[in-house]
Amino acid sequence: MYKKLLLLIMILGLLQGNFTLAVGLNNEDTNMTREEICKDNFRQLFKGEALPKTGNDTEMMAILQKYIFGEVFTIGNLDMKTREMITVVSLSVQQTLPQLKAHLNAALNVGVTPTELKEAIYQCAPFIGFPKTLNAIGVMNEVFAERGIQLPLENQTTTTEQDRFQKGKAIQEPIYSDEIQQALSGLPENMGDEVARLLTEVAFGDFYTRGGLDIKTRELLILTILVTTGNTTTLKAHILGNRKIGNDNATIAAAIIQTMPYVGFPNAIAALKTLKETMNK
Repeated sequence: MYKKLLLLIMILGLLQGNFTLAVGLNNEDTNMTREEICKDNFRQLFKGEALPKTGNDTEMMAILQKYIFGEVFTIGNLDMKTREMITVVSLSVQQTLPQLKAHLNAALNVGVTPTELKEAIYQCAPFIGFPKTLNAIGVMNEVFAERGIQLPLENQTTTTEQDRFQKGKAIQEPIYSDEIQQALSGLPENMGDEVARLLTEVAFGDFYTRGGLDIKTRELLILTILVTTGNTTTLKAHILGNRKIGNDNATIAAAIIQTMPYVGFPNAIAALKTLKETMNK
């Protein structure tokens, strides 16, 4: 009964546009308004002041900033670093490069390491292709250079030409078994088997095995990629995979909601419905 009453109060507050959060905040003062929370989070992320009074589109910026930094940032128990890595990945997928540059700086401001950012963006390649990933890497390296971060960063490769398949398979099979190989079997000239091999070698052998991020974080970021692209079929498999390696439903839901301002309500709600469909599996 208490949970239902609390949820009702939260919804009414949102509808009235003057939402004062009472629970679930990372901010110390749990009675802060969404404007105060927005300003606090914005200072941490961007080292500046939110809700500008001057400019050509102050109305849009006020809606955007209060929604993202005053509300979405309070939902779930994700820390600021994880939220910003999710944002960076979603913006990389969408190729919204000016916003990506701003959030790369914000991520560094709240403690995400250069190596973590590098790995978050590298991890996009098997899912969105190499050209888009290289565009995002170019922006990332520009930010690093501007901040005096020495390049290239330390190499995170952990495989060789001889063991990349086996090391990839060692990660893939406990989480996803051989479902892709089965799904692609029967294609002409065994090309399905070739694609399944490439998936194991590249997606898992070349990327999952890299240092800099643990598997739980990688899977949460891959989930972000799939929410952003709207690929709910593959998303369902990766929701199950996230749970197998320790990301619970609350963490998954919070990660999906964190993408919502960047991908829009339809993609985020479709992803939340997909999560709901898998919750009893």
